[in-house]
Amino acid sequence: MMGTVDTSDSEKGFVMNQPTTPSMEMLDAEANKELDAGAKFVLKSKGSWLHCGYHLTTSIVGPVILTLPYSFTLLGWVGGVLWLTLAALTTFYSYNLLSVVLEHHAQLGHRQLRFRDMARDILGPGWAKYYVGPLQFLLCFGTVIGGPLVGGKSLKFIYQLYNPDGPMKLYQFIIICGVVTLILAQLPSFHSLRHLNLLSLILSVTYAACVTVGSIYIGHSKHAIPRHYSVKGSNADQLFGVFNGISIIATAYACGIIPEIQATVAPPVKGKMLKGLCVCYSVIGATFFGVAISGYWAFGNKASATILQNFFDQENNPLLPKWFFLMTNILILVQVMPMTAVYLQPTNEIFEATFGDPKFGQFSVRNVVPRVVLRSVSVAAATVLAAMLPFFADIMALFGAFGFIPLDFILPMVFFNLTFKPSKKSIMFWGNTLIAVASSILVVIGGIASIRAIVLDANTYHLFADR
Repeated sequence: MMGTVDTSDSEKGFVMNQPTTPSMEMLDAEANKELDAGAKFVLKSKGSWLHCGYHLTTSIVGPVILTLPYSFTLLGWVGGVLWLTLAALTTFYSYNLLSVVLEHHAQLGHRQLRFRDMARDILGPGWAKYYVGPLQFLLCFGTVIGGPLVGGKSLKFIYQLYNPDGPMKLYQFIIICGVVTLILAQLPSFHSLRHLNLLSLILSVTYAACVTVGSIYIGHSKHAIPRHYSVKGSNADQLFGVFNGISIIATAYACGIIPEIQATVAPPVKGKMLKGLCVCYSVIGATFFGVAISGYWAFGNKASATILQNFFDQENNPLLPKWFFLMTNILILVQVMPMTAVYLQPTNEIFEATFGDPKFGQFSVRNVVPRVVLRSVSVAAATVLAAMLPFFADIMALFGAFGFIPLDFILPMVFFNLTFKPSKKSIMFWGNTLIAVASSILVVIGGIASIRAIVLDANTYHLFADR
């Protein structure tokens, strides 16, 4: 179901006969003549399918997996495992559909390198300019804000392990992580992140394994708490909790930059994204399910919003050795930096396209000066916002409902149906339509649930809060 889609007329009957196209070398040379500075410099097409797998894994697998046991407390065993599996299958299918559409246009001699390129060519320029482009920018910049925030909290935790009464505040650690992000922001292209993203893949698997083992250990130890798996709260709380849990898991699988990742692959692109997705979802299978199931098994409906909080007792005494917390938080801290750099790329590409000049070299003074200035200013702004708004995770849940779900669950189905025009009697047409409609409903309900959570927690929000 989720392999590369066969687009032959004889078997499917809904793809137009493709015209004879020039060689890939001629197409690549012709395309380079027309590329703006953003596509030419930031989205260099030099990578392999393995590099694509690194980028995909880094963009999806991150500290958000630590929230998965909490989502199970809202959905229960059956609902949690079912939705975690269904979301994996749906997003794999969805991302593969996007890849097939991109491959189709590349074979026709018009390779699309950005999400807004797809929207412009398939839906029209208005959709690209006023919806898809701004939406993707806000999501990516929001993730860049979240990077120094998550890193700062991990760094503060490490600091307090050895200096519990130290004077440093959370915003100071966020600024430190912002400086590291600023340095990584100067890497010239998406492709230049490939080795960092391999490191990120290794780190994410490692700390997910640590959390899984830690949960199992505590669950079998004398410190194990009585476990209950019933969903708590009133009927209204349970209903909103289900929608919130669905949104948490859907956002955990979110990417939002599939076209930009595929743009890094050297031509010919056919089949490479599918291999990269297989790499990514192999890691997802090992990390998402391991953390979610072990954490919920060990702590039941008392699983916290971040599972590491359950590794302390009611008196805030650690249930595992200090070195475990040190190692796990170092792994999270280091892994979140490449993830932040990945989501900087669409922002960097926009700056480069707007202020760069493709007629000059990538490392010419004409292009280097605006590149360094604009990237530094954007990271500095994101760091200041992260320090001001340590409750930004609640806001990102709202962004996820209104942003990631349309980009990752709805638009791929629409793009495929409009590009290949499958028969309205076919399973594929109605399957894609069903996913798009169900996801649209989820956007509305998930958005309402996220707004409700923000309202309920609003009295705890303070600028530059130390938490």
